[in-house]
Amino acid sequence: MTWPDEAVADGTATTPAHPSRIALFEAIRADRTGPVATRLLRLAHADTPFVRREALDLLHSLARERPWPEAVNAAVARLSDPDEEVRRRAACLFGYRGQPGLVLAALGELADPVVRTILARALGPAAAHLTDNDLASVRFLAHLETLRAAPPTRWNPLDAALLDDVRDAAHHLEDIGHIWGRVLYRLRREHDTYALVARLLADPGSRDIGADLAREACHDWRVAPVRLLPLLVQHRGQRVTPALGAALTTASISEAAMRTHEVLLAEVPFTPSPRTRRIPSTATVYDSAPAAALLAAKPVGIARLAHAPEIFEALLDAGPLTFRQAAQLYNLTFRRPGRSQAECAPLWLRHAGPSALSRLLALMTPHLADYAVGEYYLTGLARMGGHARPALPAVTALIDRRTRIPANDSTRDAEMRLDESLLATALSTRLAILAGAVPQPPAPPSPQ
Repeated sequence: MTWPDEAVADGTATTPAHPSRIALFEAIRADRTGPVATRLLRLAHADTPFVRREALDLLHSLARERPWPEAVNAAVARLSDPDEEVRRRAACLFGYRGQPGLVLAALGELADPVVRTILARALGPAAAHLTDNDLASVRFLAHLETLRAAPPTRWNPLDAALLDDVRDAAHHLEDIGHIWGRVLYRLRREHDTYALVARLLADPGSRDIGADLAREACHDWRVAPVRLLPLLVQHRGQRVTPALGAALTTASISEAAMRTHEVLLAEVPFTPSPRTRRIPSTATVYDSAPAAALLAAKPVGIARLAHAPEIFEALLDAGPLTFRQAAQLYNLTFRRPGRSQAECAPLWLRHAGPSALSRLLALMTPHLADYAVGEYYLTGLARMGGHARPALPAVTALIDRRTRIPANDSTRDAEMRLDESLLATALSTRLAILAGAVPQPPAPPSPQ
């Protein structure tokens, strides 16, 4: 039984989708007391620090799936390991998978501040009573847990306690701005966040923490870049630290902030985030004959069609759709939500007339805040022009929201960029709807 040792030692056991990792996980899932599981537990005590780190990572991944007391015990034995990274991994496994009472007891007995901080963080709400701990990072986490459930009357003293400890706590909490910002966001304390950023930026010892909290605020609140860019610029000093540079770059994703503070930012040494839009313009042009030929080669039940607006507009410009073409457009519009539906809804309105409007808007408005397809639906409403006036409340609600839309992308900057792009499209859509003129039906003849 040497292959688990080799797979852990060469790193393949921790490489996603590698055959060695798959084989190791399958063997241990099948038998937690078998030879592969036993070997992995022993590797947590190997002579080489790298092997101990890898083994603890694997044990933690497996312990997430279901309780594994032997893996937790292996971690406890490594809490005082001579290698700091081994201690960190052991603390994570023990803190998140061990019994809370045992974790609390160990936190009071151990000396390593990094290990104690990891254990306190893993305790979550159970750490709230550790506000008198002798370690600043543990006290900070305890006050933060208390703040999560505190009534507004207790916010000010808790803020003061957090500010008192934040400089020393940052020595052992690398993402302190992120975790603090998350709590403030869940409490909907937008303006309090800006005030705390100002306090942190004003102190050179906590300036980078303030920049991190400012960046977190920009990710959470739409107005944050406009409010915080002047503060970030004011406190940048002779040189821009990495934390301040990152905060400035994140804030520059906001078009409103860049517009508002254009003069102020002219001399600031940082790299603005590139401007991107998700819906490229197309120059494809179709005549009616090629458009008809293309649709003739497609099934009636078609659900997606590239360049659908250009194809069907060419046909509608030439005259009414045939029954088959109308059936294809119907399927593109009503069969499933997504880009095709968003692009084809204005075409169905043109084909079927105003009687179809309420049904189309009922399909479209629920998807306006969807980061994946919302821009397509907004663009579809803009194409409808004045006909889409009943959708204005939904468009305005998207524009007026203070928080970012929920999104899932590679980074939080990328998610913020999605929201900014959606906001820009919503603003242009509202203008298009308000500017659009809806043809009025002819007035009935006057009675003679």
